[in-house]
Amino acid sequence: MPPYSAEEFTADEAAILRRYVTNLDKPVFALVNLPEVVKGALFARYSRSAKSLRRLFLDEFVGELDVSGDETIDATVGLHRAEQLYERVFLEYGDDSVAQLGGVHLACEQASNLLTKVLEWGRLMSYLEQSTRYMAYDARGVDGRYRYYRGPEVLESPLGARYVGEMDRLFDAYATLYPLLFSHFAQRHPRSAADSDFVWRSSVKAKAFDAIRGLLPAAAQSNLGIYGTGQGYEQLLLRMRASPLPEARTYADMMLVELRKVIPSFVSRVDREDRGKAWSAYLEQTRESMAALTASLLGDEEPAPSPGVTLVEWDPDAEDKLVAGMLWPHTDLPESQVLERVGRLTAEEKLHVVRTYGGDRTNRRLKPGRALERTSYRFDVLSDYGAFRDLQRHRMLTIEWQRLGPEHGWDLPAAVAEAGGSERYAEAMERSRALHHELVAAGLVEQAGYAVCLAFKVRYSMTVNAREAMHLLELRTSPQGHPSYRRVCQEMHRLIAEQAGHRAVADLMRFVDHTDHDAGGLERLEGERRAESRRTALSGP
Repeated sequence: MPPYSAEEFTADEAAILRRYVTNLDKPVFALVNLPEVVKGALFARYSRSAKSLRRLFLDEFVGELDVSGDETIDATVGLHRAEQLYERVFLEYGDDSVAQLGGVHLACEQASNLLTKVLEWGRLMSYLEQSTRYMAYDARGVDGRYRYYRGPEVLESPLGARYVGEMDRLFDAYATLYPLLFSHFAQRHPRSAADSDFVWRSSVKAKAFDAIRGLLPAAAQSNLGIYGTGQGYEQLLLRMRASPLPEARTYADMMLVELRKVIPSFVSRVDREDRGKAWSAYLEQTRESMAALTASLLGDEEPAPSPGVTLVEWDPDAEDKLVAGMLWPHTDLPESQVLERVGRLTAEEKLHVVRTYGGDRTNRRLKPGRALERTSYRFDVLSDYGAFRDLQRHRMLTIEWQRLGPEHGWDLPAAVAEAGGSERYAEAMERSRALHHELVAAGLVEQAGYAVCLAFKVRYSMTVNAREAMHLLELRTSPQGHPSYRRVCQEMHRLIAEQAGHRAVADLMRFVDHTDHDAGGLERLEGERRAESRRTALSGP
């Protein structure tokens, strides 16, 4: 049985789709012949819908488009001439930056949670991933299967039947606990007369999904929308073709086929022996060499106990450098002279500079300038994989992670215990742990990660400058955020202020929220209320 399921369309639906997508039956396809604003809106809606992108387009977007005359549109019009121009510029001048000027909206569906982290590695691309907060994984699809990746290497192994059976039981546990948690939160937070049933139910569902998402294994599939330039896609494909995860290499081949239908010249080097293949081979060889060297040097070491968040590196002179950076653009003095003068300022004078530079921030979207990029912080973090997958998507920080496994344990969400689901939750965790160990013992080391539930902890490092820290920490501690990553970001902010002693920097991040909202009401309620108000304003009650 193939690892991907194909969606069925009527003849009329297929006739419409052929104008706008590069194929009708594969999980990877590009969008063509659509206005950029439609592509962006489609991807934005995609992240909160359980539908495939093609189905979403048919159900919610086609009726809003003027498709008259679209039958004559050919996505390849002018393509030959454009290719010739690209080849001439690229070959004559070697200008890689030309590949930054052409972009593609690519739908990547039925990707495991391991694969989505590979897809979202690049900084110079934009991603929207389907959220576990807005859709349930409790139902089987039209093919009778739960939504998880079934790699042929696993299914064809002696553990194939065991893998499917154990995965199904993990999803069964999710399906059993979801109504239990929904009922728990519904009783705890009854609907207000001021709220519609839709707003209230959406908020309760989000709370229930947050509580049980740790039950989902990393094999759980997600849909992902990507927008990137030719250069971004080229680098992504080179990394994927060097990946030790077979799913990533297979997926890269599908992506290359679709991208060549839209921007063939920009990805022409990916599978050339002297270019793309050589680059991918280099990445693979260095990774394997470093893995072997690390095993020889550190293989006998056991992990020492450590906090969930550790600040491991910072600059003791950071605040003087930041103040100098804030003043420097407004003078004609060399930086060394500005820094020397800053050293003679009083603490109160430096704080005045910082506060003036920060200005009157009436909301978190107002950000000070690049002087805050003068200093960085490096954190070692151990959190559940669910929190990691949310934080990893911040592209302007430097983040690396270790292999996902069950070794660091898991935490039971308080709400699950309160609702009476502790035993079922713990049983699922042990099932996940046992299947992982069996896959490793069978030599399926990379695939073993699929069996690990999102509640298990993974270690990762985050290096972030103060400006990106402001964006990250203010956004990810907002009341509607998931409790697990809120706790990580609250601790990062505390360590910047207390351990690094950079209180002026921490004070600039005035919208970091240290309140424990997990014990309060429905985090998504205000957001759902605002969304309904906007819908009403646009279309009437």
